[in-house]
Amino acid sequence: MDFEESDEQRLIRQSVAKLCREFPDDYWEQHDREGVFPDDFFNRMAAAGWIGVAMPERYGGAGKGIQEAAIILEEVAASGAAMNGATAIHLSIFGMHPVVKHGSEAMREKYLPLVASGEMHVAFGVTEPDAGSDTTAIKTFARREGDHYLVRGRKVWTSKAMESERVLLLVRTTPRAEVKRKTDGMTLLLAELKKPEVSISPIPKLGRNAVRTCEVVYDDLRVDFADRVGEEGEGFRYLLDGLNAERILIAAEAIGIGRAALRRAVRYANERVVFDRPIGKNQGIAFPLAEARIKLDAADLLTKKAAWLLDNDKPCGAEANMAKWLAAEAGFFAADAAIQTHGGYGYAREYHVERYWREARLMKLAPISQEMILNFVSEHVLELPRSY
Repeated sequence: MDFEESDEQRLIRQSVAKLCREFPDDYWEQHDREGVFPDDFFNRMAAAGWIGVAMPERYGGAGKGIQEAAIILEEVAASGAAMNGATAIHLSIFGMHPVVKHGSEAMREKYLPLVASGEMHVAFGVTEPDAGSDTTAIKTFARREGDHYLVRGRKVWTSKAMESERVLLLVRTTPRAEVKRKTDGMTLLLAELKKPEVSISPIPKLGRNAVRTCEVVYDDLRVDFADRVGEEGEGFRYLLDGLNAERILIAAEAIGIGRAALRRAVRYANERVVFDRPIGKNQGIAFPLAEARIKLDAADLLTKKAAWLLDNDKPCGAEANMAKWLAAEAGFFAADAAIQTHGGYGYAREYHVERYWREARLMKLAPISQEMILNFVSEHVLELPRSY
């Protein structure tokens, strides 16, 4: 197996890193503190063509794979942007994958070029107050009426709802009690958000505050049949198509945060002098940072393997899930070690590691919890009895 990146991939990494240097840590600290979306960063990434990297060329994208998308998102996070930067572009880079694979040609031609160019923001609406990991329990319902649906229900944890013109919205079109399999009867719609029938409320949260996450209420929102992704009742299956890619990209972002945290921690350990010696001389400081590097490199290898498998149309469910688990653990370990290295200053916003820590913690929860990944590995890799 060749572990060396191609010349093109190295150029992508270098180019993204160079662009990100225009947006230093203070930029991200301010946007996080004020809860302001990083429009200028998003627009620069779009102008450079990075938003459409994984979309087909015929719709304005670059036609690259998950390996290239992972490189971009890792470098964004590693620059110090962490999740405030990565999430700002993540959904645009790969959120439209169900439309690419299952949308009508008219839908692709209408929307994909706008997303690839950065002209249109998109959000993702799946989770509900009483339906977290159990997606089949969603209650948001789309009722047929003539040539359109009327959508009524409530979603939570919809990131970028404030900025987005459209949302990939998972709804029930057949009640759960009336389907043979609980995964049947769900439909994916590309619905409008800037409508009077839609109420959007930001959810106050621990971190990643430059990208607001919202509760969204739909009160008989009209969605034309033309804005349905694929066939009615097949929405859950369409979602599954993108899960492995999503886990790989989240893993890359977690590794990026870990790299940013480790970089700052090593610099501080070399510069901070206590008892007439740099604190990095102390094994109590040095060993956790060395361990963080080992964990990040191990997670990076598995993430690269998963991305390669996906891009080469090989089964990668186990690798994608394990990469996300390992990267989330490694990224948070590095961020926590960085705070400990800084001592009391680790709690101060000016040193930025507290922001990395808050954002790295998210990766152990979303888009799937560590526990649910262990469920997957137990059942599908080890072939143990299903536990839920």
